[in-house]
Formats: sequence, structure tokens, C-alpha cells
Amino acid sequence: MAKQLTADLDSLPLRARTPRTWAEQVLAGDRLALLNDHAHLEKKAASNALELLHRWPEPVPPENWVKAMTTVARDEVEHLALVTRMISRRGGRLTKNHRNPYANDLRQLVRLGEGTIELMDRLMISALIEARSCERFALLAEVCVDDGGLRKLYDSLWASEHGHYRIFIDLAEQVVAARVVNERWREMLDAEARIIETQMAGPRMHSWPESNSSEGSSLESR
Repeated sequence: MAKQLTADLDSLPLRARTPRTWAEQVLAGDRLALLNDHAHLEKKAASNALELLHRWPEPVPPENWVKAMTTVARDEVEHLALVTRMISRRGGRLTKNHRNPYANDLRQLVRLGEGTIELMDRLMISALIEARSCERFALLAEVCVDDGGLRKLYDSLWASEHGHYRIFIDLAEQVVAARVVNERWREMLDAEARIIETQMAGPRMHSWPESNSSEGSSLESR
């Protein structure tokens, strides 16, 4: 199982690997709070896909743009329904307010007002969030041995969302030259590694453990 998890995580392009201690800490804490944070992330991911649906370059969208964005939005809404249903079954409810410092920090990387360059950056931020979330789903499914419901949820989300990050990168390459996309993608992967490792601990999908572990470290450039 550990070998399979390593292989799964190695398939993601992330520069920094989350320590197993992150999953252990968030699962030992307030699981309803973790689910609430997760639900808000699914809601924002759906909203983001629908917003990007209308950001295509004029005069017409690249091939498959509308189909890709509506597919992502549909998947995220379905996942939102799964998570909120689990919250309700466990006696909780979705809060109205939510903050995601990780996503806010990533958005500072977007070069506003630069046309297709801004659009490329927005697509890459979406890809980064998807890739990091998938890594977290895999870790939670591996560690959550005492809760069959949660483990099944995270297993299914990993399987469903594993390829989402590639959708955004592929669309970026339809907007800007592949060489430019690849160079910027490497820069953003490095920035994301720095950002995730500075996040505060807590019951959030994009937090960082209280104390760094030797198993969580920045990886060589890929």
C-alpha cells in the first residue's frame, strides 16, 4: 500500500511533498471542520471553472474550452454534494464564511491586466490547487484507517480529480505557446512549494503540519 501511494504521489508534479504527519494531525483534530473547509474548496472550484468559462480569448474559445470547464464545474458540484451530505450526516452544517490563505497567496502570482498571460496564470493557479488537493486526498485515504466513510470519500475524490490539473495546463497551451507555458509552470511550481510550506497548521485541506518532518521536503525539479 505504501509503495502504491508513493507511486501515485510521484505522478503529481508538485515540488514539495506533504508529510504524512499532516494527515495524522488533521484527522486527530476536528474532522467536521476539515470537511467544512473541504466543502468550501469544492464550491470555489466549481465557481472558478464557471468564471474561466467566460475568460476565453476573443473571438472564439480554443477547442474544447467550454466542454472542459463545464465538465470540471459539474465534477466539483457533485463532490460538493458528497462532502456536504457527509457533514450533515455527522451532525454539522456548512458555514457561510470561509478563508483560504493558501489560494489567496497563490493568486498573488497572477499578472493582472496582461491579456492571455493573465489567463495563462489563472489557469495555472487552478492546476496547482487541483494537484495539491489530489495529493491531500491520497494521504487522507491512506491514513484514515479508523473511519470507513471518510476513507471511501477521499479514495473516490483522488480517483476522480487526479487528472483535473492537466486540463488547465492543456488549455493554457491553447492560449499561449507551449514553451512559455512550460517555463511559467516551472516557476509556479517552485512558488507553490514555498507557499504551501508557510501555511499555518489546522483542520484545513491546504494547511501545513505544526512541525516539519523529514518525510516532507521540496523535491528536485521535474
